[in-house]
Amino acid sequence: MSSTGPSQPSPATSPPPLTATYTSPTNAPFTHSTPLPSLSSTNSTSATAQKTQYLAALRQATSQMQEVINKELTARMEEDNKRAAEGVNGKDKVKGVDESKEEENYGEEVVDEED
Repeated sequence: MSSTGPSQPSPATSPPPLTATYTSPTNAPFTHSTPLPSLSSTNSTSATAQKTQYLAALRQATSQMQEVINKELTARMEEDNKRAAEGVNGKDKVKGVDESKEEENYGEEVVDEED
């Protein structure tokens, strides 16, 4: 095993794109990918400016990706609710589901209180 000092950055380093992939047994999969700017460093001042620019682009790409993912997942949730209401999955029609309560508690574990 050999060890060397800190590696010197190559003249232009192209980072992998920011990518999110969704798969589900009941919905069509989707992938969203956003290319990120490459980094190159010539001196510490320009390297700092490029890193700042890269981080700003990463932040913007992350926000855009979050919007796309939220739209896609909302559409899939609506499809799932429609299928459940129609009994497509072999289940009886959903009865008494309080949509506002479901949305309020989304992602939370809800424990039913017994009287």
